Amino acid sequence: MGVDLRAKTSSRLAKAVRFSVLAGVLAVAGCASKDVDEMAFEDTPAELLYNQGLALRASGDLKGAASKFGELDKVYPYSEYARKSLINIAYLNFAMGRYPETVSAAKRFVTLYPGSEDAAYALYLIGESHFAQIPDIGRDQKSAEQALAAMQEVIQRYPDSDYANEARKKIRMAEDQLAGKEMEVGRYYLTRRNYLASINRYKVVVTNYQTTRHIEEALYRLAESYYALGVVPEAQTAAAVLGHNFPQSSWYKDAYKLLAKGGYEPQENSSSWISKAFGRVTGS
Repeated sequence: MGVDLRAKTSSRLAKAVRFSVLAGVLAVAGCASKDVDEMAFEDTPAELLYNQGLALRASGDLKGAASKFGELDKVYPYSEYARKSLINIAYLNFAMGRYPETVSAAKRFVTLYPGSEDAAYALYLIGESHFAQIPDIGRDQKSAEQALAAMQEVIQRYPDSDYANEARKKIRMAEDQLAGKEMEVGRYYLTRRNYLASINRYKVVVTNYQTTRHIEEALYRLAESYYALGVVPEAQTAAAVLGHNFPQSSWYKDAYKLLAKGGYEPQENSSSWISKAFGRVTGS
């Protein structure tokens, strides 16, 4: 029994040694293969790698193209082809719906190449990525705020670029979304008779988002909220500004009826913040 036990133990030890040696050989072989692949890749000219990326993109292999451009950017950083690859990476990620990756690549591009003719496009992609993630009006609107900021930056930094006009359109859409959110919260407070809170929300719309489709209702809701609080002069001013700027609006007709119930008419107070927000006094 003792001999058999020693024999079995010796056999197991021998197998373990052989396995360890084999694992080591495979590991070394794997590392060597990886080193060979990397060396072979590094020996490939940047122009050839870039053209391979373009070919993959043209064939519809967006993921493969992004990977190829990424490898080029890694091996030949700060080269002309790295610059071209980086903007391609941003575009390809956007096309694949990978918005965080798009923003990351585009921001890096703008940081490294602010004077490039593609910088405006990179900024525009950032805005579009945030815009694509804007949720419905009932949820947090951080993406709308980020989209608005990015599109404004396009106009500020590259006002003559091909993307400035598109950025202006997106700005109007983002502002409408943000104004809509303020209106929703304002209505919530109004139905609960928290008039001061509702006024604060409508004030944001009147002050910051006058060109949106929500401005008429915002002015009416201000008249409604102020009237409910008994602050008649501000209610009259809101109605007067509404009537002056949107005389055919159904919201103005409602505001007029609201004041008429108490024997009042729309009348603008030039010292009101509402008048100042619109930049002029009715009739001036």
